Amino acid sequence: MPLIVVTTSPRVAPGLLSHQAWQALRSGPVLTASGAHPQLPYLAEAGIDVEVTEPDPRALAVRAAGETVVWLAEQQDGEDFMRAVGHAAVALDEPPMIEVVPGSYDLPGARVLDLVAVMDRLRTECPWDRKQTHESLVPYLLEEAYEVLETIEQGDYPALREELGDLLLQVVFHARVAEGFDMDDVAAGIVDKLVRRHPHVFGSVRAESADEVNDNWDAIKAAERAAKGRESVLDGVPMGQPALSLAAQLMRRAERAGAPESLAAAVGQGVARELFDLVRRAAEAGLDAEAELRAAARAYRDRVRAWESS
Repeated sequence: MPLIVVTTSPRVAPGLLSHQAWQALRSGPVLTASGAHPQLPYLAEAGIDVEVTEPDPRALAVRAAGETVVWLAEQQDGEDFMRAVGHAAVALDEPPMIEVVPGSYDLPGARVLDLVAVMDRLRTECPWDRKQTHESLVPYLLEEAYEVLETIEQGDYPALREELGDLLLQVVFHARVAEGFDMDDVAAGIVDKLVRRHPHVFGSVRAESADEVNDNWDAIKAAERAAKGRESVLDGVPMGQPALSLAAQLMRRAERAGAPESLAAAVGQGVARELFDLVRRAAEAGLDAEAELRAAARAYRDRVRAWESS
């Protein structure tokens, strides 16, 4: 006789089970370890009785040897429990066949729900997390963003995964601190924006090249600025970013709007003028002045370390 183990995802609404799972749940007595299993109300509504019992691996294996038994697993029914059931079954003279039936699967991105839930609990129960504000979190947001940048520059892609998680935490943290919106609103906003700015994907507009995509993007952004009462193509450029990146972005925006090149000549005085001109020359050469200077700074760091160790 088989022992059928039905697994479910805690990130999928209870009751949304696969057809195969519903068939399995009606194939024999259903057992579970917790009377608080989220699926129980939905199984009761479907006329399926569930017996709540202690998670005894040997007793479960013995019972399954004589009849078809369905075990409704919980998230905490981990590998150790199922391994113990397997060992107990093998020890029997006539071991039951064990079959695992997934009742529900995680959708892509489902683990973000876990992060939101963890953040909710931290914000409620942790004194440090509870006292944070948007302003107090700014240094951590910048630090995590720069750590992501560093792993990319170093080509350390295994570390990139961890650093992106740290950066994602900052997004979820700010959404949790906020009053008037939450993480769902943040996600909905960026989804709407992406769909709106990609009519060649989600609409009837055709774009055969990356340049055409950029042209469409600029036209849509111009319409959005007009709708918000913004008149300048430079509206929305974050002035708090590093100065080399700021100068490059301002020139890039102005160039797309058709501003004459002469406007970028002789800007500022002294060293500021020289730096601004270097950014313009780097852009003309297809280089990122910020990235170039960072590479030079890393080379200097390596020289100093070599000098220290010599």
